[in-house]
This record gives sequence, structure tokens and C-alpha cells, in this order.
Amino acid sequence: MNTRQLRHFLAVMDLGSIAAAAEQVHLSQPALSRSLRALEDELRVPLFDRQERRLRPTPYALAYVQRARRIVFDEREGARSLALMRSGDLGSMAFGMGSSIAYTLLGPMVLQLLAAAPGLRLETLVQSSDVLLAALQREQLDFFVGDVRTAEADGKLSAEPLYRCTFGWFARAGHPLAGRAGLVMDELRRYPLIMSGYADESLLRRMAALYGLSLPLQEHFSASTNDVATVLTLLGSSDAIAPSTDVAMISALRAGTLQRLDVQPALDLELTLGIVRHAGRTQIPAVEQAFQVLRAHFAAVKAEVAAQRLPGLPRRPAPRRKRPAEG
Repeated sequence: MNTRQLRHFLAVMDLGSIAAAAEQVHLSQPALSRSLRALEDELRVPLFDRQERRLRPTPYALAYVQRARRIVFDEREGARSLALMRSGDLGSMAFGMGSSIAYTLLGPMVLQLLAAAPGLRLETLVQSSDVLLAALQREQLDFFVGDVRTAEADGKLSAEPLYRCTFGWFARAGHPLAGRAGLVMDELRRYPLIMSGYADESLLRRMAALYGLSLPLQEHFSASTNDVATVLTLLGSSDAIAPSTDVAMISALRAGTLQRLDVQPALDLELTLGIVRHAGRTQIPAVEQAFQVLRAHFAAVKAEVAAQRLPGLPRRPAPRRKRPAEG
């Protein structure tokens, strides 16, 4: 049985004659009769009594007609839904990102996707890269934006690098240490230190080695949180200091509420953000639209960071050359 046969059956039920139904479905009358007999053979019941060159529906046909209508309707709606998904106007998508990215990106991204396709159903998760990786592996997410190194150990995943983060130490505008050159860790530790954002063990070990701190590194910090909004509140409302990525602090730097401290040695950690997803998996077009939003966002961040000279510490004035002694 197929929906084509059901459409033939419904045409006869609606029009009451083979001739009218054959014209509607663009078949010859013998071909339509063969289609009806094939449907009867498959259902194992007679659908029409053939009397005086007319077809009269049997009780079986009357009992089956509404179900046949639902089947044909569902088939058409299914095809319509797939067409809308192909166009990017329909479908469901689940994705995640870290707090430092979500703070400036998630809301505008969701608005942009829904404005382009109101029929989309979106689900988002804001968590650290390790949690997002586990959710992706359980197929609870279509993709996430985070540390691309998380995909290295899993051959079923692929990663598209989008942005290489730089790091620094940040405090409120007007902080007692602001504007001072060559700050060292002993000077920073006079103030509350806030551990912020995602950091795996390799980043923590590197930070400890740079500043001569013992492990576990968290013992040297007054508070630890992966919520960038909380970090920004703490820094803006106190003399607390936090190490962070530029991407997490860029909105506050733009607003002038925070500034970067000149700390030596520089916080030269390595973290590349990108799209992590299942390799070779078919995605609906809306997912590619989301990827385009992400690529444009990080391209804009890269340009703004370069314009603000965030990757490098403030230049120190060049030492004056001594004049040769006059003789």
C-alpha cells in the first residue's frame, strides 16, 4: 500500500464514479480500477461493490476513509516539513557555549536565528567545554562553541577553529594598580583574586609556573566562578582582580568599566575557540546559518581586539639614550 493508492481511493469516495476520479488523478479508468483492486488485495477487504457500472463503498470503505485521509494528510505535511527544513525555516537545533562567549553572543544569536526562521525550535546550554563535550557525545547537542582541543581525542568529532584567545589580568577602571607598569604577582595578591571562566589542567599548570604559585592553583584565589556576569560584577564593584580571556572582557573594556593591567610575565596561555560537532553528520540548513553567525561574530571580535591592541600589553616608553659626555 502507498499513499498514491490511497489518493485514488479517496478520489472515488469523494466523486462517486470511476470516470470523474480517473480524470482528477490523471489516470485512465482501467488503470484506476487496477489501483483500487491492488489496494483491496493488500487490505484484504472489498472497498467497493461494483453494481451497474458504478462503485458503491462497502462498510469497510466507510470505516477506513477517515484513516486514509489522515495518512495522506500526514504524508503531505511530512513532505512540507522536510521542504521547510531544507529551506532553513523549520526544524530543531540544540547547541551550547561557554559563559564568556554567551554573555555577549547568545541572546543576539538566538534573536537573529528566530528572525530568519520563526519556525525553528532552539535549545541552548551554557556550560564549560568539558560539560558541553559530554552533552555532545550523548547527542544532546548538535554542536557547541568552546575549546577545540576537546575534539582531538574523539575521532567521531570535528572542530572548526574560529578564534585564538589572548589572556590578561583585568580590574576596574581607576583600580590602585591601574596604569602601573611591570606589576608582579606579589602586588596582585594584595587584592582579592577571582578565578574566572573555563580552565583545564594544562592552563592551570601553565599559570602556576608563570607566577611561581603552588598547585592546586585555586587555593590562591578568593573566589572561583564560571559565570562571566558574576566576574564582571565583582570586578566592577571592588578592587578584585581576575585573569581572563579578552573575549570575556571585551564588552566591559569597550564600555570603559574595566581595564587591563600590565602584569609581568604576560599571561601567555593557549586557548582556541571554535565549533565542535559530530563529523560527517547531516545537519539541517539552520545549523549552517548558526555557523555563519558564529563566524561573523568572532571575525568582528578579532577586528575589535586588534583595534584595541588587546593582544599586547601597553607599550612601555622607550628608554632615553644617554648623551655622550661632552669633552
